[in-house]
Amino acid sequence: MTHIAILTFEGYNELDSLIALGVLNRVKDDDWRVTLATPTPRATSMNGVVVEQMSTLEQACEADAVVIGSGIATREVVENPAIMNVLSQLDPTRQLIAAQCSGALVLAKLGLLDGVPACTDLTTKPWVVAAGVEVLNQPFYARDGVATAGGCLASHYLAAWLITRLRGRAAAEEALHYVAPVGEKEEYIARAWRNLTPYLPAAQQPVPA
Repeated sequence: MTHIAILTFEGYNELDSLIALGVLNRVKDDDWRVTLATPTPRATSMNGVVVEQMSTLEQACEADAVVIGSGIATREVVENPAIMNVLSQLDPTRQLIAAQCSGALVLAKLGLLDGVPACTDLTTKPWVVAAGVEVLNQPFYARDGVATAGGCLASHYLAAWLITRLRGRAAAEEALHYVAPVGEKEEYIARAWRNLTPYLPAAQQPVPA
């Protein structure tokens, strides 16, 4: 069973956690599981949307892939020893780890961005820079098993990157095609590949025409 956990904290951003959840769940394999991992039984978003815990942070640390969602309380998260002690078990040598917007601050504080530039949102950028990480002016970046995205509507890039790494380009393109706006599907998918392809392993690069 392939398990992808989306870390979702109190004050989470709905666009970050729930778009990723929706795109990732376009993979309909029986051995594919996507969960919202929360530190408590429920989490309330920055706009009052309450979600139930689908997995724990401890279970997320054992998942095949992890998305660290963002929210309005990320600085409080990284100052919470109980949460950060659990998340210190995240390991990019055995997991794919992706961070959305202020999730990059969590990666930085965990030491998972040492020498690795990152993408994040404009609000979070000063905090990530202060943590010693170079912030790129682009929506997506990945190196090996760690990826970051900046801007709420870049969350589908993280989802597509994860699907590509775990199930291949065809599965990712099918998921993107489903969610893309009607009349813009080809353009939408082409833009996604322009952002993702430079950071995919050689085996997942497109075959030259």
